[in-house]
Amino acid sequence: MSSRVLAVWTPEDPAFWAQQGKAVAYRNLWISIPSLFLSFAVWMVWSVVVVNLQSIGFAFEADKLFWLAALPGLSGATLRIFYSFMVPIFGGRTWTTISTASLLIPAVGIGFAVRDPNTSYGTMLLLAFLCGLGGGNFASSMSNISFFFPKSLKGTALGLNAGLGNLGVSAMQFLVPLVITTGTFSALCGDPQLCVIKGVSTSVWMQNAGFLWVPFIVISTLAAWFGMNDIADAKASFKEQSVIFKRKHNWIMCWLYLGTFGSFIGYSAGLPLLIKSQYPTVNPMQYAFLGPFVGALCRPLGGWVADKLGGARVTFWNFVVMAAAAFGVLHYLPSPGDAGNFWGFLAMFILMFVTTGIGNGSTFRMIPVIFLTEHQRAAADQGAQAQAKAVSEAGKEAAAVLGFSSAFAAYGAFFIPKAFGSSLTLTGGPQAALYGFLAFYLSCIALTWFCYSRKNSGMTC
Repeated sequence: MSSRVLAVWTPEDPAFWAQQGKAVAYRNLWISIPSLFLSFAVWMVWSVVVVNLQSIGFAFEADKLFWLAALPGLSGATLRIFYSFMVPIFGGRTWTTISTASLLIPAVGIGFAVRDPNTSYGTMLLLAFLCGLGGGNFASSMSNISFFFPKSLKGTALGLNAGLGNLGVSAMQFLVPLVITTGTFSALCGDPQLCVIKGVSTSVWMQNAGFLWVPFIVISTLAAWFGMNDIADAKASFKEQSVIFKRKHNWIMCWLYLGTFGSFIGYSAGLPLLIKSQYPTVNPMQYAFLGPFVGALCRPLGGWVADKLGGARVTFWNFVVMAAAAFGVLHYLPSPGDAGNFWGFLAMFILMFVTTGIGNGSTFRMIPVIFLTEHQRAAADQGAQAQAKAVSEAGKEAAAVLGFSSAFAAYGAFFIPKAFGSSLTLTGGPQAALYGFLAFYLSCIALTWFCYSRKNSGMTC
């Protein structure tokens, strides 16, 4: 058996964890994080590219731009459904290597496509769809990392993997507007385009939005292949994993995670164009990255606090604050006869992103605990062998649920920007979409309380 395949992996055993498990687990985590970081950067790159397309000569109207911003979310969410089950089938090391390398396809494609304003809208849609490869990676990455850590550290480990990985969104939204203004790599990346904004012409290298990530993707791919591990007893077929579709807690957690991660990734994709439509005098790229930045940083905090206080308690109060923030956004939006308040709007959105980050961490702490508790209850009083099997089966199911719930939630990356676009088209403003999101958060508050946080819920997590 290859030295890269771990024949024995028992992280719940304190002696094993201290002697060898901890070092191996954290090595895999630190390699996983940059891979996931790049996945998010490539997945959400269209949120920045679309803001600049009209300025460099692409004749796409607003609705088509919202489609380009939303489509990576649709494809990424759909791919996550399949990626959810890949790690137990192929192994974490193998699949991380393949999925990271796949990011080269959209990154290189965008680099070539945006250099020519005659590139067809169909080609742009295809590249936006392929950026969903980055979105799919989250499901397999979280599934993989969940196998490496003991119950007491799952919230923190998954929070670090996802939170630092989520930083790829804000890093991309900060870096891309900078790198497209420089011709440092023009010898490799081609001539600039003429960008015209309010009659002022400047040169930009929009292709850098894609080419920027290529060397880092190559390095991360090699690191995954040579530095990560597969876990032998984490292997499972799709049929074995598909039992999660019969578990009620799978569907409940999908709904709750849609409220947290779906909001994070959806607002990340839609906020730049929303700012541009509501506050035309504001440069959206000066501020849009702040939301994903604080949201990503708060995710490890959410996992850590949930490890200490309980995931259900943190998730419940988090949704309460999220609903209040959505109401705050509505309050500060422009309306007939009122120009609105951009700084109040931005503050409420940043608060919204804080809650998405904390909620992402707390919900993903809940999932492994729920499934471990259920399996251990079922194996109670049946001996040590039955308990060991319960832990193994719980790990496989929890990993599949982590992946599948992330797939379900990722549709927020499509529906939120599309809802903003449809609301603007049908009503002239984004308020209708935001009222819908507010109603959804209220349903999450009720569901969390009834199923997990009330005293007699039957499931302490």
